[in-house]
Amino acid sequence: MAGGGSKLVSDNRKARFEYELLEKFEAGMVLVGTEIKSLRDGKLSLVESYCRIDPKGEVYLMDAHIAPYGFGNRANHDPLRPRKLLLHKKEIHKLIGKVREKGLTLVPTKVYFKAGRAKIEIAVAKGKKIHDKRETIKKRDMERDARREIRNMV
Repeated sequence: MAGGGSKLVSDNRKARFEYELLEKFEAGMVLVGTEIKSLRDGKLSLVESYCRIDPKGEVYLMDAHIAPYGFGNRANHDPLRPRKLLLHKKEIHKLIGKVREKGLTLVPTKVYFKAGRAKIEIAVAKGKKIHDKRETIKKRDMERDARREIRNMV
């Protein structure tokens, strides 16, 4: 989990498998009331989501699905709307420089509450090749087998 006193809402495990995460940033999110209530219920999917930097220098979370709030009325939110991320100018300029490098992208890795506020962890990432993914699977299987052996010995 991220930081002390935080509650994890969603973890993008697929991003860790698909990408090599190079550098992580914490950002706030601009949300409407029903989105916050859905997040508190854990109704968020980051699987197909990504981050985009627009020409004005603002960072947006795209295609993250926050389910409509069950007790919401006609003012309920659009589940897939772009959501603005709150970062310092210095961090945004750093991200712009990194994303301009060949093959790097911005992926959301997790969403959590920190001191009552919704935060998102985004990472500058490089796509893995097929052999890298196979290596990850092999390493994960070996670690699982080792843990199983240790457990059986005790």
